[in-house]
Amino acid sequence: MARYVTTVPTPLDADEAFARVAHLSNFEKWDPGVTNSVQVKGSGPGVGAIYDVSVKTFTGGSMVLSYHVTEFIEGERIVAVADSSALRSYDIITVASSPTGGSELTYDAELTLKGVFRPGNLLLGLVFDKIGDAADKGLREYLG
Repeated sequence: MARYVTTVPTPLDADEAFARVAHLSNFEKWDPGVTNSVQVKGSGPGVGAIYDVSVKTFTGGSMVLSYHVTEFIEGERIVAVADSSALRSYDIITVASSPTGGSELTYDAELTLKGVFRPGNLLLGLVFDKIGDAADKGLREYLG
């Protein structure tokens, strides 16, 4: 299992920052590892929404992950899980007002390889840190 956690300060208020990331079809606007994201179930963010997210693989190809929103608190928190035969991604995004103005967004992502790919979990952390750093940079620009 690999985990990446970052907190991004933004001048946006909490509601606006949350609105920008809660609709997971916006993934590609801030995560350079995502090439496309489309909502396939539901009509906006919320529990039960499903997004097909095309991501770049470690080998240079791409794969589609089906993210299911399992928890949603408007303006505060969204939890999305993608579970395939090869991997499980568990993402938590929270937004809170900052005492100095604006808000802070925390992105907590956990990735676990499964099945025949499970031995790769030992090295996954190294690769996932680079992926996370790129997403962190993208979030800072997107929410800037």
